[in-house]
Amino acid sequence: MESWHKRALKSLFLPAGALLLVAMLVLQSGFFSVSASAVDFFYYAVFAAGVLLAWRFQSSRTLSALILLLVAHRALEFFSAGKIVTAGPGRIAFEVIAVLLPLTFVALARSRDARLTMPVIVPRLGLLFVQSVFVAVLSRPGEKSAPAIFHLAMLSPRLFHWTRLSQPALLVFAVTLTVLGLRFIRSYTPAETGFFWSLAAVFAGLQAGGVGRIGSAYFVTAALILATSIIENSYVLAYHDELTALPSRRAFNQALPQLSVPYCVAVVDIDHFKRFNDTYGHDAGDQVLRMVASRLARVSGGGEAFRVGGEEFIILFPGKTTSEVRPHLEALRQVIQESQFRFRGKPDRRSLSRGADRRMQGKKKRSTGAVTLPDAVEVSVTVSIGLAEPRPKKQSIEQVIEAADRALYRAKQAGRNRVEVAGSIPLRSKARRASA
Repeated sequence: MESWHKRALKSLFLPAGALLLVAMLVLQSGFFSVSASAVDFFYYAVFAAGVLLAWRFQSSRTLSALILLLVAHRALEFFSAGKIVTAGPGRIAFEVIAVLLPLTFVALARSRDARLTMPVIVPRLGLLFVQSVFVAVLSRPGEKSAPAIFHLAMLSPRLFHWTRLSQPALLVFAVTLTVLGLRFIRSYTPAETGFFWSLAAVFAGLQAGGVGRIGSAYFVTAALILATSIIENSYVLAYHDELTALPSRRAFNQALPQLSVPYCVAVVDIDHFKRFNDTYGHDAGDQVLRMVASRLARVSGGGEAFRVGGEEFIILFPGKTTSEVRPHLEALRQVIQESQFRFRGKPDRRSLSRGADRRMQGKKKRSTGAVTLPDAVEVSVTVSIGLAEPRPKKQSIEQVIEAADRALYRAKQAGRNRVEVAGSIPLRSKARRASA
């Protein structure tokens, strides 16, 4: 559990949270001086790089969010003439954008990250165009204040003397940041982390006035966070299994050379997984893999789980011996055994042939096939685990993994749903010796 929490906190604060923290230190501490020309160069370079990355990786959500940030900030600069104002068109644009920007931002974060096609891009650009026209109409010359809904005082103004934002804008930011935070807790993906910290940077930028050297620097920090999230997400896709979100075999192969004695290797295999797939279908099998992987990710004892193929997983325990690790694996095995989940017993979509009569084919298979499933099925699974550590005559990692594989095979032979340690004498063998 400790290592899982560390990974969750790391994914939350690195690198997006760290980028915002560095920007705040540079801009607010006074120890560093950043010229306006340097900010302008950094501004256009980051937005250009972010757009190119989003286009190259076909990230429609990030591209739309970058365009939103750029359009919103240029509108602030235009209507306020680059200065912080308290009345007139500049203030109107500030109040309206402070409400519309976070709402649009969270809408983009919740949308599907599809490929950059015309049906995907045109509606989003159309929404930005409508909002731009709306802001331009409200901020036309001669107007002195925005509609009341954008600066309504719901509480005493004395409570908000510390901020430039109106109370409706503060409420919208609080709600949208909460939504983005909950999305991160549910998925722990770099994309959700990037959207959360990018919106936090926008809040800091508006708090600084939205324009000028500091306001522009915060907006470009928001764009930099989004661009960085694209690179971080690509890394996760390369080194993590897409179905279970566990580190993949590539990450496992890179972790092996870093091991030094003492360490332990645990090979975990789901019992009767093929029979489960044949009975309930591949969709249900995928649910089982995700459930088991979520338990493995929370293994205690300092272990790190990897999916190395099919229903087989490997857990590495650096700096541990088998006697220290076995209680944690027994607890893990028990947790998986007691975990149950329900799913609808519909035919597996991958078992149906392609065509217009797929629905009828599913009904036919349900009535005439070998397996008839109820409307809802409650299932539980078990795992067998083989555990090994380096011995004086078996120091190589390959030999340790082979020993753990043999221990796993022995666990299967002994009835499954158990932990076997390489080199230990099975309980049945001890009983036979005692009886002899």
